[in-house]
Amino acid sequence: MTMTKRLELVCPAGTPAALRTAVDAGADTIYCGFADETNARNFPGLNFSRDEMAAGIDYAHKRGAKVLVAINTFPRAGAGDFWRKAVADAEARAADAVILADIGLLAHVADQHPKLRLHLSVQAAAANADAINFYAREFGVKRVVLPRVLTVQEIAAINREIDVETEVFIFGGLCVMAEGRCSLSSYATGKSPNMNGVCSPASHVEYREEGGDLASRLGGFAIHRSPQGAPAPYPTLCKGCFRAGDHIGHVFEEPVSLDAAALIPQLADAGVVALKIEGRQRSRAYTEAVVSSFRRAVDAHLAGRPIPASDLRRLTEGQQTTAGAYRKTWR
Repeated sequence: MTMTKRLELVCPAGTPAALRTAVDAGADTIYCGFADETNARNFPGLNFSRDEMAAGIDYAHKRGAKVLVAINTFPRAGAGDFWRKAVADAEARAADAVILADIGLLAHVADQHPKLRLHLSVQAAAANADAINFYAREFGVKRVVLPRVLTVQEIAAINREIDVETEVFIFGGLCVMAEGRCSLSSYATGKSPNMNGVCSPASHVEYREEGGDLASRLGGFAIHRSPQGAPAPYPTLCKGCFRAGDHIGHVFEEPVSLDAAALIPQLADAGVVALKIEGRQRSRAYTEAVVSSFRRAVDAHLAGRPIPASDLRRLTEGQQTTAGAYRKTWR
């Protein structure tokens, strides 16, 4: 009789309070970051001081959960010491692993912090077995977070050719690019998502009533117009509404969120070991609701029961969900 392997539930925390909420809601693992540009969710009012990180890790460990520290932006030229210090600070505070994207920082950690477990960030966009095996061979990476551009079948094919754990996104905001390779937001705002840690920064977002519609702008560019009373999506360029020839619509992707709960059995069969929830910038209420829902789903799968139905649509972008590339309905 084949035993079902327990999937690890990896959950977001943008604040110390959210970390405690996620742990109490049943997260196996929390991922979070320092309150600076080493973190790809570098938004005002979010993230952790060094003391808060130490306290959060202690809280999680006492309750059987792990903490991963995301140091997943790309260091600025001449400022590498700032990123290297973040790694040392994470290790000193007993982080269970660091999540890195930059190849130079990976080399530094492999050389100077050999006992620190390395996870490869989705920002590295490693989407094939050759790339993943390179990171494992050269730097000792133990887990890779796969980009959200792969089908379940492609994930299975990758897992057959690697000896590294794979983690995939299961719920939340959906990036339609190979993460780490997007220049749209930085073109509009001058702030790089992959260096400054801000995609569509709130400081550059503007909403304005125009002719009865609500117009959304990012960095002065009109992104979307919503009729009165309709949901107004957050203005990210990849989910904007544009004219392309005679077509007017969402050229890249509609403003929807990923919800792949129904695919948990298939992802497990494909060799995935960890399911990741997006949302470090979300509220504690979001964290509690989503983590609790997926705790039930993962436990049901482990027990051989059907995945329970849940309605998290109210917490999604545009109140709509998609299985994304997992079912290859878009690419």
